[in-house]
Amino acid sequence: MDSQTTSNSRNSPTTTYREKKDGPTFTHHEHHHPSGDRMHEDASQLTRIGRYRGLLQPYFAEFLGTMLLVIFGTGANCQVSLSSNQNVSTSSKGSYTSVGFGFAVGISLGVWISAARSGGHINPAVTIALATFRKFPWRKVPGYVFSQLMGGIIGSALVYANYYHAINIYEGGSGVRTLLTAGNFGTYPLDYMTNASAFFSEFLGTALLVIIVFAATDPANAVPTAAVPILLFIVLLGIALCLGMETGFAVNPARDLGPRILTSIVGYGGAVYSFRNQYWLWGGVLAPVLGGLIGAFFYDILFFDGGRFKHALYRPRSDGFNGRSAA
Repeated sequence: MDSQTTSNSRNSPTTTYREKKDGPTFTHHEHHHPSGDRMHEDASQLTRIGRYRGLLQPYFAEFLGTMLLVIFGTGANCQVSLSSNQNVSTSSKGSYTSVGFGFAVGISLGVWISAARSGGHINPAVTIALATFRKFPWRKVPGYVFSQLMGGIIGSALVYANYYHAINIYEGGSGVRTLLTAGNFGTYPLDYMTNASAFFSEFLGTALLVIIVFAATDPANAVPTAAVPILLFIVLLGIALCLGMETGFAVNPARDLGPRILTSIVGYGGAVYSFRNQYWLWGGVLAPVLGGLIGAFFYDILFFDGGRFKHALYRPRSDGFNGRSAA
C-alpha cells in the first residue's frame, strides 16, 4: 500500500448538543446534577479541589476524547503503513480500510466518553460551528480548542512511543525521521493534488461531518442520544472510505495539528510545517473550520426551525407569537 496515502487518514470530528444558553451537551435533557436542596447540600460539601474539578471537567473531557480519536486513528495508520516493511512485520497488518475503521472507532469512543461532560465536540471545527450557530459560549471556545489540541499531541505521542522501534526500522536507522513516516501522524496530500483540490477535499469532508452532527442532534429528528456515537462512526468511516484517499481526511484541526506538533518535537523538524507552503495551516486548519461553518449554515437554512435564521424564515404573528402555528 502507498504509505503516504495510508498514513494520511484521520479525522475527526464531533458532537452532540442541546439548545441552551450554556451551549451543547450530549443529550437534549438536563445534566445529571442533583436539584433543589440536594444540589445545595452537595455544593456545600465540595472541597476547593472538587470545585476546580467541576470547572475543569469539560476541558478534561475534550482532552480525553480527542486523545482517544488520535490514538486509534494514527495507531491504525502506523500499523498498516509500518507493517508493509518486511523488516517490521513478516506480513502486512491491515489496509486502507483498516485506517478508516481506526478513525471511526476513535471518533465514536471519543464522543461517547466525553459527551456527558463537555458535549463531545473533540474537534475545533465543530466547537466553532456550535458557537456560531448553536449559542455555545464563545468564552469557552479557547479552552475547548486548547484541550483538543493537547489531546492530539498527547495521543500521538503515545502512538509514537508505541511504534518507536518500528519507525526506526522503516526509516532505516535510529533517529532518522522523514516525511515518509510523518504522514502516519499529520496529513499530507498526494503529489498530484493541486492546492485548490486539497483545500476542497478537506472543506467538503468537514462540511459533511458537521451536517451529520447537526442532523443527529436536531430535536426534530428525535435521534436517541445513545445512537449519536454510532452515527458519527458511520459518517467518518464513509468520509474515510469514499473521500479520504487524496488528503488523508483530517477534517479536524486538532487531529492534524496536534500530531504535527508532536512530529516536529521528536525529530521531523520544520518540514512538517513548510510542506506545500504551510499546508498545515490552510489545509489542516482553515479548510476544516470553513467547511464546518458552511455545513452548519446549509443545515440551518434548509432544515433547522430555530437558531439564527428563525426570524428570516418565519414572520412574527400579530399576537406576538413567533414561529409556526401548532397546525
